[in-house]
Amino acid sequence: MNNPVVKNAVLLALFALICTLFVVFTNQLTGPKILQQQQAKLSRSLKQVLPADLVNPALLKSCRLIHYPEYLGNNELHKVWIARKNGQVQGIAYQTTAPDGYNGNIQLLVGVLRNGIVSGVRVISENETPGLGDKIELRKTNWILDFTGKRLRSSNDSRWAVKKDGGMFDQFSGATITPRAVVKAIKHTLELNQLKADEIISSHQKCGD
Repeated sequence: MNNPVVKNAVLLALFALICTLFVVFTNQLTGPKILQQQQAKLSRSLKQVLPADLVNPALLKSCRLIHYPEYLGNNELHKVWIARKNGQVQGIAYQTTAPDGYNGNIQLLVGVLRNGIVSGVRVISENETPGLGDKIELRKTNWILDFTGKRLRSSNDSRWAVKKDGGMFDQFSGATITPRAVVKAIKHTLELNQLKADEIISSHQKCGD
Protein backbone atom coordinates (compact mmCIF):
# COMPACT_ATOMS: atom_id res chain seq x y z
CA MET A 1 0.00 0.00 0.00
CA ASN A 2 2.24 2.75 -1.34
CA ASN A 3 -0.45 5.32 -2.13
CA PRO A 4 -0.45 7.70 0.90
CA VAL A 5 -4.03 8.83 0.25
CA VAL A 6 -5.34 5.28 0.30
CA LYS A 7 -3.21 4.48 3.32
CA ASN A 8 -4.58 7.45 5.26
CA ALA A 9 -8.15 6.58 4.26
CA VAL A 10 -7.71 3.03 5.54
CA LEU A 11 -6.20 4.25 8.80
CA LEU A 12 -9.08 6.69 9.30
CA ALA A 13 -11.61 3.95 8.59
CA LEU A 14 -9.93 1.63 11.11
CA PHE A 15 -9.81 4.40 13.68
CA ALA A 16 -13.53 5.13 13.17
CA LEU A 17 -14.36 1.42 13.49
CA ILE A 18 -12.37 1.11 16.71
CA CYS A 19 -14.07 4.20 18.15
CA THR A 20 -17.51 2.85 17.22
CA LEU A 21 -16.79 -0.52 18.81
CA PHE A 22 -15.50 1.24 21.94
CA VAL A 23 -18.69 3.31 22.23
CA VAL A 24 -20.89 0.23 21.73
CA PHE A 25 -18.89 -1.73 24.31
CA THR A 26 -19.04 1.15 26.81
CA ASN A 27 -22.80 1.53 26.36
CA GLN A 28 -23.28 -2.19 26.96
CA LEU A 29 -21.31 -1.92 30.20
CA THR A 30 -22.79 1.32 31.51
CA GLY A 31 -26.35 1.09 30.13
CA PRO A 32 -27.79 -1.11 32.90
CA LYS A 33 -26.03 0.97 35.58
CA ILE A 34 -27.40 4.23 34.15
CA LEU A 35 -30.90 2.75 34.01
CA GLN A 36 -30.54 1.61 37.62
CA GLN A 37 -29.44 5.10 38.67
CA GLN A 38 -32.35 6.69 36.79
CA GLN A 39 -34.81 4.34 38.49
CA ALA A 40 -33.28 5.13 41.89
CA LYS A 41 -33.57 8.88 41.24
CA LEU A 42 -37.17 8.50 40.09
CA SER A 43 -37.98 6.46 43.18
CA ARG A 44 -36.51 9.18 45.41
CA SER A 45 -38.49 11.88 43.61
CA LEU A 46 -41.74 9.92 43.89
CA LYS A 47 -41.12 9.41 47.61
CA GLN A 48 -40.96 13.19 47.95
CA VAL A 49 -44.37 13.79 46.36
CA LEU A 50 -46.28 10.67 47.47
CA PRO A 51 -46.51 8.90 50.84
CA ALA A 52 -43.46 6.65 51.14
CA ASP A 53 -45.53 3.51 51.70
CA LEU A 54 -47.02 3.93 48.23
CA VAL A 55 -43.65 4.04 46.47
CA ASN A 56 -42.71 0.50 45.44
CA PRO A 57 -41.76 -1.42 42.27
CA ALA A 58 -45.42 -1.63 41.30
CA LEU A 59 -45.65 2.17 41.29
CA LEU A 60 -42.65 2.49 38.99
CA LYS A 61 -44.25 0.00 36.59
CA SER A 62 -47.56 1.88 36.68
CA CYS A 63 -46.17 4.73 34.53
CA ARG A 64 -48.59 5.97 31.86
CA LEU A 65 -48.31 8.56 29.08
CA ILE A 66 -51.04 11.17 28.88
CA HIS A 67 -51.77 14.06 26.54
CA TYR A 68 -53.65 17.01 28.00
CA PRO A 69 -51.86 20.11 26.65
CA GLU A 70 -54.45 22.51 28.06
CA TYR A 71 -53.61 21.33 31.58
CA LEU A 72 -49.98 20.15 31.42
CA GLY A 73 -48.36 23.14 29.79
CA ASN A 74 -47.46 21.99 26.29
CA ASN A 75 -48.35 19.58 23.50
CA GLU A 76 -45.95 16.86 24.63
CA LEU A 77 -46.78 13.56 26.29
CA HIS A 78 -46.40 13.66 30.05
CA LYS A 79 -45.86 10.81 32.47
CA VAL A 80 -48.07 9.87 35.40
CA TRP A 81 -47.64 7.18 38.04
CA ILE A 82 -50.68 5.52 39.62
CA ALA A 83 -50.20 4.68 43.31
CA ARG A 84 -52.22 1.75 44.61
CA LYS A 85 -52.53 -0.01 47.94
CA ASN A 86 -54.43 -3.28 48.35
CA GLY A 87 -55.64 -2.85 44.79
CA GLN A 88 -57.16 0.58 45.41
CA VAL A 89 -55.87 3.79 43.84
CA GLN A 90 -54.48 6.08 46.54
CA GLY A 91 -52.99 8.86 44.44
CA ILE A 92 -51.34 9.97 41.22
CA ALA A 93 -47.97 11.60 40.57
CA TYR A 94 -48.12 13.94 37.58
CA GLN A 95 -45.23 15.16 35.49
CA THR A 96 -46.22 18.65 34.36
CA THR A 97 -44.73 21.74 32.73
CA ALA A 98 -44.90 25.40 33.66
CA PRO A 99 -44.24 26.89 30.20
CA ASP A 100 -44.05 30.51 31.32
CA GLY A 101 -41.10 30.57 33.69
CA TYR A 102 -38.80 33.58 33.50
CA ASN A 103 -36.24 31.57 31.53
CA GLY A 104 -38.45 28.98 29.87
CA ASN A 105 -40.02 25.69 30.87
CA ILE A 106 -40.09 24.53 34.49
CA GLN A 107 -40.63 20.78 34.86
CA LEU A 108 -42.53 19.68 37.95
CA LEU A 109 -43.61 16.50 39.68
CA VAL A 110 -46.95 16.89 41.48
CA GLY A 111 -48.37 14.27 43.81
CA VAL A 112 -52.15 14.28 44.35
CA LEU A 113 -54.01 11.97 46.72
CA ARG A 114 -57.30 10.39 45.70
CA ASN A 115 -59.18 13.00 47.75
CA GLY A 116 -57.57 15.80 45.72
CA ILE A 117 -55.11 16.96 48.38
CA VAL A 118 -51.58 17.75 47.23
CA SER A 119 -49.17 15.28 48.82
CA GLY A 120 -46.05 16.97 47.50
CA VAL A 121 -44.45 18.98 44.71
CA ARG A 122 -40.86 18.97 43.48
CA VAL A 123 -39.00 20.75 40.69
CA ILE A 124 -37.52 18.31 38.18
CA SER A 125 -35.68 20.89 36.09
CA GLU A 126 -35.54 24.66 35.66
CA ASN A 127 -33.36 27.42 34.20
CA GLU A 128 -34.44 30.28 36.42
CA THR A 129 -32.18 33.11 37.57
CA PRO A 130 -29.79 31.99 40.32
CA GLY A 131 -30.56 33.67 43.63
CA LEU A 132 -34.05 34.71 42.49
CA GLY A 133 -36.21 32.30 40.49
CA ASP A 134 -34.31 29.22 41.59
CA LYS A 135 -35.79 29.62 45.07
CA ILE A 136 -38.48 27.22 43.85
CA GLU A 137 -35.84 24.51 44.40
CA LEU A 138 -36.03 22.78 47.80
CA ARG A 139 -32.24 22.98 48.10
CA LYS A 140 -32.62 26.79 48.09
CA THR A 141 -35.77 27.44 50.16
CA ASN A 142 -38.78 25.62 51.58
CA TRP A 143 -41.20 27.53 49.33
CA ILE A 144 -42.20 24.46 47.29
CA LEU A 145 -43.40 22.75 50.51
CA ASP A 146 -46.24 25.27 50.87
CA PHE A 147 -48.33 23.31 48.37
CA THR A 148 -48.42 20.16 50.53
CA GLY A 149 -51.81 19.66 52.12
CA LYS A 150 -53.55 22.18 49.87
CA ARG A 151 -56.47 21.39 47.59
CA LEU A 152 -58.33 23.10 44.75
CA ARG A 153 -61.93 23.94 45.61
CA SER A 154 -62.95 24.69 42.04
CA SER A 155 -61.49 25.87 38.75
CA ASN A 156 -62.08 29.50 39.80
CA ASP A 157 -60.49 29.09 43.25
CA SER A 158 -58.88 32.53 43.59
CA ARG A 159 -56.61 31.35 46.42
CA TRP A 160 -54.45 29.59 43.82
CA ALA A 161 -52.30 32.58 42.94
CA VAL A 162 -49.37 34.46 44.43
CA LYS A 163 -50.20 37.03 47.09
CA LYS A 164 -49.41 39.86 44.69
CA ASP A 165 -52.35 38.61 42.60
CA GLY A 166 -54.62 38.14 45.62
CA GLY A 167 -53.76 34.48 46.27
CA MET A 168 -52.28 32.53 49.19
CA PHE A 169 -48.76 31.78 47.95
CA ASP A 170 -45.72 33.93 48.56
CA GLN A 171 -43.74 35.40 45.71
CA PHE A 172 -40.03 36.18 45.81
CA SER A 173 -38.72 39.69 46.13
CA GLY A 174 -37.73 40.75 42.62
CA ALA A 175 -38.98 37.50 41.05
CA THR A 176 -42.74 37.16 40.76
CA ILE A 177 -42.83 35.54 37.32
CA THR A 178 -41.31 32.22 38.44
CA PRO A 179 -43.58 31.46 41.44
CA ARG A 180 -46.59 32.70 39.48
CA ALA A 181 -45.80 30.19 36.72
CA VAL A 182 -45.37 27.33 39.20
CA VAL A 183 -48.62 28.09 41.06
CA LYS A 184 -50.50 28.25 37.76
CA ALA A 185 -49.06 24.93 36.57
CA ILE A 186 -49.95 23.14 39.80
CA LYS A 187 -53.47 24.60 39.74
CA HIS A 188 -53.96 23.31 36.19
CA THR A 189 -52.68 19.89 37.25
CA LEU A 190 -55.23 19.79 40.06
CA GLU A 191 -57.96 20.79 37.61
CA LEU A 192 -56.92 17.89 35.41
CA ASN A 193 -57.00 15.55 38.38
CA GLN A 194 -60.52 16.68 39.28
CA LEU A 195 -61.86 16.27 35.76
CA LYS A 196 -59.91 13.36 34.28
CA ALA A 197 -58.49 11.20 37.09
CA ASP A 198 -60.69 8.18 36.31
CA GLU A 199 -59.86 8.46 32.61
CA ILE A 200 -56.14 8.67 33.41
CA ILE A 201 -56.28 5.69 35.76
CA SER A 202 -57.87 3.55 33.04
CA SER A 203 -55.35 4.66 30.40
CA HIS A 204 -53.54 1.80 28.66
CA GLN A 205 -50.67 3.77 27.10
CA LYS A 206 -47.76 2.57 29.19
CA CYS A 207 -44.52 4.52 29.25
CA GLY A 208 -42.58 1.70 27.65
CA ASP A 209 -44.98 1.15 24.75
